[in-house]
Amino acid sequence: MNTDLGDYRKSYEKQELLEKYLSDNPLEVFQKWFHEVDTNFNIGETNAMTISTIGLDGFPKSRVVLLKKFTYEGFIFYTNYESEKGKAIANNPNVCLSFFWAEAERQVIIKGKAEKIAENLSDGYFESRPRGSQLGALVSNQSEIIKNRSVIEKSLKALEEEFEGKDIPRPDFWGGYIVKPVEIEFWQGRPNRLHDRIRYQLNKNFDWIQDRLSP
Repeated sequence: MNTDLGDYRKSYEKQELLEKYLSDNPLEVFQKWFHEVDTNFNIGETNAMTISTIGLDGFPKSRVVLLKKFTYEGFIFYTNYESEKGKAIANNPNVCLSFFWAEAERQVIIKGKAEKIAENLSDGYFESRPRGSQLGALVSNQSEIIKNRSVIEKSLKALEEEFEGKDIPRPDFWGGYIVKPVEIEFWQGRPNRLHDRIRYQLNKNFDWIQDRLSP
């Protein structure tokens, strides 16, 4: 196999990223960008983000999860605590989140530390999920090897019968993480690959320091 992608090119010309229009707080910039992208561009899941962790085998691994809430404190998502990513976070809470909104020619890269959110917050979100999603969280030993798909389908059917007409409790192994950022970089595509890159870093006094990076 020898596939040459050298001719795949695109000129980024839609927008610009200038310091004079930016807040001193990157969380406010993120909120503005998210709203603009979600409102003005045809992107299926604006909240889809890639999370990268350092696995127990020493290798980084990235996968897409869904952002469910963001505040001045950080970025919240939900998953199985006993999954591969959950074990990786327990071993090393330093993670990286990234959003790539192709139609807006924008990217956001977030470095931070992940920690579990309060159990009552996980309970509240779990209760808000569709019943099928609740059962899906309960039936799946995420990241574990299974013989075939029928194993999950049989388990799901058994749980549907067990909880028919009953509330489904949140399993202890499932809940939320908040990623508290220490660095956030905003990337805006520009012509001739001279992209705008603005990086915010949290200093020892918990103030955000802003720098422009060479593309």
